[in-house]
Amino acid sequence: MTALLPAFSMPGAAALSIALLGPTPTVAAPAATTFTTERGTMQIEVVTDQLESPWALAFLPNGRGLLVTERNGRLRHIAPDGTVGAPIAGVPDVYARSQGGLLDIALAPDFPQSRRLYLAYAESRANNQAGTAVGHGRLSDDLATLDDFTPIFRQEPAESTGQHFGARLVFDAEGEHLFIALGEHNQRAAAQHLDSLQGKVVRIHPDGAIPADNPFSGRADARPEIWSYGHRNPQGAALHPVTLQLWVHEHGPRGGDEINIPEAGRNYGWPLATHGRNYSFLPIPEAKGKSIPGAEDPWHVWQASPAISGMAFYTGALLPDWHGNLFIGALRTRELLRLELDDAGRVVHEERLLQFLEQRIRDVRQGPDGALYLLTDSHPGQLLRLGPAP
Repeated sequence: MTALLPAFSMPGAAALSIALLGPTPTVAAPAATTFTTERGTMQIEVVTDQLESPWALAFLPNGRGLLVTERNGRLRHIAPDGTVGAPIAGVPDVYARSQGGLLDIALAPDFPQSRRLYLAYAESRANNQAGTAVGHGRLSDDLATLDDFTPIFRQEPAESTGQHFGARLVFDAEGEHLFIALGEHNQRAAAQHLDSLQGKVVRIHPDGAIPADNPFSGRADARPEIWSYGHRNPQGAALHPVTLQLWVHEHGPRGGDEINIPEAGRNYGWPLATHGRNYSFLPIPEAKGKSIPGAEDPWHVWQASPAISGMAFYTGALLPDWHGNLFIGALRTRELLRLELDDAGRVVHEERLLQFLEQRIRDVRQGPDGALYLLTDSHPGQLLRLGPAP
């Protein structure tokens, strides 16, 4: 089933944003499912269900639709009418096993001029192991090929046998730095080791160079790429629209999913501090409690894990009652989380949406039309559009 991206009649800036998606379809859009939320009646509709385990999405400028990564290693273009294109050539080979594969995508801040896009992916290494890598290439004007793909970052050492790659990509507000949120490969102790890149948020320049003002730059006992450490398996990252700070969320083990606001040189605790337990129900062997001296407490924590994935702050005009809210997908509980924040950024209320779909929500992004777009982690996977009911 393929659905068309709908058009709405709205005044002002919202109408301009909607125009960026492209021309209004000349055929009727299919019926959408209407449902009630605490903030009004909404509708959810399928843009396409012709995807295979989609992982992340990024909108193209000038009304040219969007790009979606599929974990099996394919990058696809979805046109404004919902048509899914053939796999884009030039994507690097990926380690598509267990949790590995083609992961996040981000357009360069100067994409309209450079046409450069960035991919995070699991990469095969020696001894049948793998690590997270990031690279960039130039997307052709016809959207058919990714030319001159060049890796600019490799997670070292590579110790994953299929688990906890992360990874999310976020440029800072100036476009001068790229943050990469990395999992710890299920090597718990490594998240605390400054000589490895497991369980870290790293900060590099867009060309892969390491900033001289990174917190551990110049230390012989630490990797200079590191921005923060003590992370488990980040699955969502975004810049706060007001403070412009990086927010990251990560999976706990059995319980203890967290939101953190990584600051330079800070320790976020894993595995020494956690609200979760092992999947065997036994305590995490290294854990000393939920909070320990020298480590930052989570900004927000779920004692029971929804298995959070994807993150987007809502700043659009299409859904004014949700302005400033934080949206996060959930894999285990198969829903979309809506978080209301106070002026200090603390979570003061949570609403859980879309349970009736019974779909694992892998990614959530705000579209140029002001709607929310979601990816479902399944085969076939769907791209969904969430907006107001007519």
